[in-house]
Amino acid sequence: MKFSVIIPVYNRPDELDELLASLTASACTDMEIIVVEDGSDKPCQEVVRRYGGKLNVHYFFKENTGPGPTRNYGAGKARGKYLVFFDSDCIVPPGYFTEVERELECSPCDGWGGADRAAGSFTPVQKAINYAMTSFLTTGGIRGRTRTHAPSLDRFYARSFNMGIGREAFEKVGGFSSMRVGEDIDLSARLFAAGYRIRLFPGAWVYHKRRTDFRQFARQVYRFGRARVRLSRIHPGTLKPVHILPSVFTAGTLFCIIFWWACPWLLLLPVVWAVVIFADAAIKNRSIYIGLLSIPASFIQLAGYGTGFISGLFDKK
Repeated sequence: MKFSVIIPVYNRPDELDELLASLTASACTDMEIIVVEDGSDKPCQEVVRRYGGKLNVHYFFKENTGPGPTRNYGAGKARGKYLVFFDSDCIVPPGYFTEVERELECSPCDGWGGADRAAGSFTPVQKAINYAMTSFLTTGGIRGRTRTHAPSLDRFYARSFNMGIGREAFEKVGGFSSMRVGEDIDLSARLFAAGYRIRLFPGAWVYHKRRTDFRQFARQVYRFGRARVRLSRIHPGTLKPVHILPSVFTAGTLFCIIFWWACPWLLLLPVVWAVVIFADAAIKNRSIYIGLLSIPASFIQLAGYGTGFISGLFDKK
């Protein structure tokens, strides 16, 4: 078996249905699919059963322990040479594994990560959130290196929504940690420290729904900001200037709002930023509406991450 696809699931049977449906169109036949239910209240066993005749799929249920241990559980059941991790809210294009095999043949490596995109079927809010998480203008596309030609301001760390790792390397470093946020960056950092090579595969991208509304998105990016501080303590030297930019944006925006009365021109700074975000997002998505939604999405992405980062600095845990 060449590929073992491992999918942790928690209360997302409908999204898992879409993911499994997309995998039925894959050109790759040398793979197994392992679905691990992480103590869900809404089990997806019936969804998995419907694909038994279309995919080499296996279902396991375990108590809730979080995403990292759940992926490790799936890895323990896997037989493939490469362990491929997808989040349950992803949709995989038919040519994904063709691209992976091409990259591995051209330049072998120990693991890879890929970018994410918004599908045409996504809601406008999901498309706006995707823009905020992948745009150079919000630093999302720099910190995560989700863009193919993103500036090299940070090393590429594979993200667990779209990640592949050779079994030997995965087992050597002990798999994922028990961290609930940032466990994928932690794993990438340990792989790098052990001398393994992880690359970005530009053509191996997936559609990723991410969060469905701004409130959920704000909580998510806040946790990302806090996790970055914790990761910098676990892995000294991994904190880069680009990780601090959202905090600078947050502090700068607050400064403009508080002191606008002393210098009204200060308000032009956030206004100009919003106009640039709107224009860029509207052009890329070919939608004025998504361009407008991308303004609050981008603000939430930067301010949420920034405040989380600042909060993490004062948390000594």
